[in-house]
Amino acid sequence: MNVFGELATVVAGLVLAVTLFWLNLWRAVLVLFPASVRVEPEAPADQMELPEACEPQARQLRALGFVPLGSHEEKPRLRAATRSYDYAHPGERVFATLHLGPDQQPRLYLLTPLAPEGFVITAGYRRASLDIPGRYRAGGLEDAAPDRLLRAHLKRLEGLTPTGDFTWEGRVATGRSWYRGLGQKEIRRQNLPGLLWTVAALAIVASAFLGGRAR
Repeated sequence: MNVFGELATVVAGLVLAVTLFWLNLWRAVLVLFPASVRVEPEAPADQMELPEACEPQARQLRALGFVPLGSHEEKPRLRAATRSYDYAHPGERVFATLHLGPDQQPRLYLLTPLAPEGFVITAGYRRASLDIPGRYRAGGLEDAAPDRLLRAHLKRLEGLTPTGDFTWEGRVATGRSWYRGLGQKEIRRQNLPGLLWTVAALAIVASAFLGGRAR
């Protein structure tokens, strides 16, 4: 291979490495610093601007007895904030949160904090299961309607002790608690591939420079 061919190969490798690095760096940061995600209130219920795509599920939630609380944003480092739209069923002690997924399709999950510490999370989309007996239950029922999701969530709460303030402020506090506590295990598991790709990208760059010096 002539010198221009070698140079083109090195440049292509570096471009690939830099692209991988920037695409995955925010996930690597999440693995290392999961508590760095900021959870902030965005708008109260009477000012909440629900996306049109979320309206059908919002109507079903209200029919089930959920009341709108407001919206909040979750902002990881190096990533745009994600806006979520929150509801609560104080009688059943369940939060419901709507948001748009990466494909701009509506997603719904139910959340209940536990005493003295813990969470039960039931998502209406694919979500890896995680079970820490008596403290943490997370999983998903793909494409489940809100009524079916609520039944499944309440079933998974059996034998556990719900706690918390089922208000807008309580929902924001619960989100912060999740990122600072037991949610970190799930965050790290979900984003570990991003950390591995970031390390791989750095290895490619290091190899290119060290290889060049060796020659």
